Amino acid sequence: MNLRSLDLNLLVVLDALLDEAHVSHAADKLGMSQPAASAALQRCRYLFRDELLERGRGTMRLTPKAEALRAPLKSLLAEVVNLVDPPKVPLAEIRKTVRIAMADYPAVFVTAPLQQELQRSAPGVDIVIQPWHGAEAARQALIDGSTDLAISVFSSVEEKLHREEVFVEHYVVAMRAGHPAAAGFNMNTWLKYPHIIVSGRGETRTSLDAELTKLGSSRRVGAVVPNFQMVPALLQGSDMIAMLPSRVVADFTALISLPPPVPVPGFTLHLAWHLRHEKDPVVRHVADLLIELLQ
Repeated sequence: MNLRSLDLNLLVVLDALLDEAHVSHAADKLGMSQPAASAALQRCRYLFRDELLERGRGTMRLTPKAEALRAPLKSLLAEVVNLVDPPKVPLAEIRKTVRIAMADYPAVFVTAPLQQELQRSAPGVDIVIQPWHGAEAARQALIDGSTDLAISVFSSVEEKLHREEVFVEHYVVAMRAGHPAAAGFNMNTWLKYPHIIVSGRGETRTSLDAELTKLGSSRRVGAVVPNFQMVPALLQGSDMIAMLPSRVVADFTALISLPPPVPVPGFTLHLAWHLRHEKDPVVRHVADLLIELLQ
């Protein structure tokens, strides 16, 4: 049988005909004319190769074939309704895994409270924090579907992605308490000590080095590490200096922070997802929790 030739509306009419066992009553139930209902009955008889409704004494009765069709027909139509307009399932009853791409900053701050909130509101939802490979890799992962949510600096996104601004961050210069550069901190004392760079790619130069070159200066990079979590211990045990997002330093009482001696642009952190998830209640719920936690 060629399913492309099957009119789903015909099955809806048949369902009413089998319920009512009466053409006019079925027509009234569906808000259609009696001739249209009669024509639909003829098409159903041709489709199923059976009379379906037979005339009896002053009434019509279902044929054995029609009786056998009633239950599976109702099940089929119910499945179609659920497919097109599925019922809303409470978050607490959903089992799903949400994949999130983000660097260790802000992952170190939001992962634990996010899990706690999900345990309360959606205990069947699991999260996967994916390895961080940069903003462009995160953007591509959103597009190809290998990640569901991404937190990064997205200067621009394609039409198929949705982007939410979560906060604007600024940089500070961090060092251990009692560092010799802290008193009378200026450009010279800043550049006197080796710096720490955080780079997942192991880069030894950043945009700051280009700006220093323009000013006729340079700095020594004493260490390059792949994540922000390694920086506080390095700072506390040495005279090295690091320029970090302010929120990274805020929770470490053994560190002090000072404004950079040169203008350093901050950045806007975004949460992004693909438009295919616009109506996904779980992904949107996790997104809402992340926005609340980050803001």
